[in-house]
Amino acid sequence: MSERVGRSLGRARSLTAGIEIMGSESRPRVPHIAIVGAGPSGLFAAQNLRRLVADAAIDVFDRLPVPFGLIRYGVAADHQGVKAVTRQFERLFEREGIRFFGNVHVGRDITVEELTEFYDVALLAAGLAGDRRLGIEGESLPGVLRAGPLTRWLNSHPDEAVFCPQLGARVVIIGNGNVALDIARLLLKTPQELSGSDLHSDRIAYLLNEGVRDVEIVGRGGPGSARFDPAMLKQLASLGAIRISVDWPAQGQVTFEPEDSRAAANIAALQAIDGHGHETAPCRLRFRFNLVTMAIEGTGHVTGVRFDAGGVLQRIPADSVVTAIGFAPDENIPMHLPRGAGGAVESFRLPRVFTTGWFGRGPRGTIVENRLDARAVTESIAAQIMRGEILPGGRNGGEGALALLAERQVRHVDYAGWLRIRDVEESARTADLVRQKISDLTSMMTLAAASQLLDAE
Repeated sequence: MSERVGRSLGRARSLTAGIEIMGSESRPRVPHIAIVGAGPSGLFAAQNLRRLVADAAIDVFDRLPVPFGLIRYGVAADHQGVKAVTRQFERLFEREGIRFFGNVHVGRDITVEELTEFYDVALLAAGLAGDRRLGIEGESLPGVLRAGPLTRWLNSHPDEAVFCPQLGARVVIIGNGNVALDIARLLLKTPQELSGSDLHSDRIAYLLNEGVRDVEIVGRGGPGSARFDPAMLKQLASLGAIRISVDWPAQGQVTFEPEDSRAAANIAALQAIDGHGHETAPCRLRFRFNLVTMAIEGTGHVTGVRFDAGGVLQRIPADSVVTAIGFAPDENIPMHLPRGAGGAVESFRLPRVFTTGWFGRGPRGTIVENRLDARAVTESIAAQIMRGEILPGGRNGGEGALALLAERQVRHVDYAGWLRIRDVEESARTADLVRQKISDLTSMMTLAAASQLLDAE
């Protein structure tokens, strides 16, 4: 442990010495567990840990002042059914004694090493916010947008509060996954079709002003190898202002086997929507396959994209290009953390530290798959506690962490603070929108502290 860390921990312990006495022999010591990341992986893990280690004191940290991570900021604004999972997460904080410590950036405000001094277990579930790069000429041109920032902007994420995407009339989306479908659908829906979503009214007005007219979704593989969800493809048939077409590759290029049920379902879904809409529809959505991206063209701004179509050069004109080819470790995270046996983070070389979700195993898998991953890791943690391999060591958990954060003048947001933010967002709902999310971090922090300020007066 560094001398600086040792001094900080010593001061924090002195501030909370009375709490350590409570953990003496007169009272059984309970495990203190810190979860870093209040997104679905972290909160599914919290659910399982509450069930498996019923007496544990569990605290959930997040760098944002609001919980729910990917559910709030990654799931498309018009998929409110998926976002409804937050209701079961709310019960963790409201009924099951789990605490929320928002606006705490682990790695900056408090280190993982410091968490292990206060907690018996640290579980990292911080997700991955970076976007994979194409690695081609022209990728840095103005007008080239990555799916991550664009999706976060559409969802009013505070990190993208000043982001201003220049889309134009012609948008090329590179990628054959559900993120590409989400973006295309939101860009092409009419304001009336966005009714019932939580896409902020200023985002809707911006999209309308951009006048997106043509969207092309381009993939390097065939239609059978695309990673679309067939149900999401079928949703496109509900859009009334677009004409959908599919450029089918030559028969020999369709890359799926008859027994491949996923590929067959994708083919069937694409066939079902091919030709949807009237020829005079104001907008167009086109699917293209077997095109390898070679370069993005333009001088000062995007004008088009060059593709290799089996040795034949093709060019698609574009006012903007969106890359949706998968996620990668955020460049702000020092390193990706591979998970070892039982979920232990070997790269930290610290005991009692675990990872789950994308942060632990890389950017793959749906929310459902990450729920299963969280279950496996938490079962491993619970088993180690039951076997005595992880022993509650008289650590003071959240009290110690909060004392250190207070010493560093880090303002944390508790669950009550989040509820004040949520109430303002929902009170601004309209007949068409279920909430108006606040994207300004300063406004969030002011709202979160509102009752404390009133009490202080």
